Amino acid sequence: MSTISTTWRSSRLAQNYSLWIGLVLLLALILVAYVVPAIFRIDTSEINFDSALQGPNLQYLFGTDDLGRQVLWRAIEALKTDLEIVAVCVLIPFVTGSLIGLLSGYLGGWFDTLVMRIVDIVWAFPFYVLVIAIVGSLGPSTQNMYLAFTLVVWVSFARIVRGEVLLVKTTEYVQSARVMGYSHLRILFLHILPNVITPAIVFMMADVVLTILAVTSLGFLGLGIQPPTPELGVMISEGRNYIFDAWWMSVFPGVMIIYIGVTFSLLGDGIDNQLRVKS
Repeated sequence: MSTISTTWRSSRLAQNYSLWIGLVLLLALILVAYVVPAIFRIDTSEINFDSALQGPNLQYLFGTDDLGRQVLWRAIEALKTDLEIVAVCVLIPFVTGSLIGLLSGYLGGWFDTLVMRIVDIVWAFPFYVLVIAIVGSLGPSTQNMYLAFTLVVWVSFARIVRGEVLLVKTTEYVQSARVMGYSHLRILFLHILPNVITPAIVFMMADVVLTILAVTSLGFLGLGIQPPTPELGVMISEGRNYIFDAWWMSVFPGVMIIYIGVTFSLLGDGIDNQLRVKS
């Protein structure tokens, strides 16, 4: 028993502190965003002018906004909203870009050339400029945000996966699979994809941080989730007019954004350390 315990403590997973800390922070994030609202069931849209602009106290832990709504409960609901939006805005480009990069690297030829020229065009423009331009031209809505992020972010995953495929498809085990007459789909998804997807997964965790900043930035600019639905960027934007008299309206949502960023940065670093092949 002691041998197993010693082996576990000395294992790479047990010593991956970034991963464990990130997982604990993520668990706390999920509990706050989903379990707490289910238990207390607070109406975050209830207006009470008699309690407007109350500072943090025992009754209102995060204070109240200009309409008397509790900043704590609105921030928790906004946290849930942002997490769900970010999940979609990251997963759709991840799946789309990985598949395109997989096919581009494997097929080569005119398809690869076409894909890479599209990637070069998208990469020629700054990320925020493209996202803001797409959402601004189509109009602020959740669906348009999903579309904007998909059109812009997929290129990063496509480049990563394509580069890995170009290295893997010439290896002996892939060549052996071809000689044995395996179908292209089997070679792609059973032999190549499992060996090239790791860098894309690591990048996806880092991309969560960039995406949460982009989503809240859109909300701050009025191009994201529209009031009265709570959203962290919108809450910061609403609180900027009261930054000297009611600083809590902007500070606490901002702290939540920082918390999300630190959580997924640690997770990304931990996953990278765990999956990286020892040299």
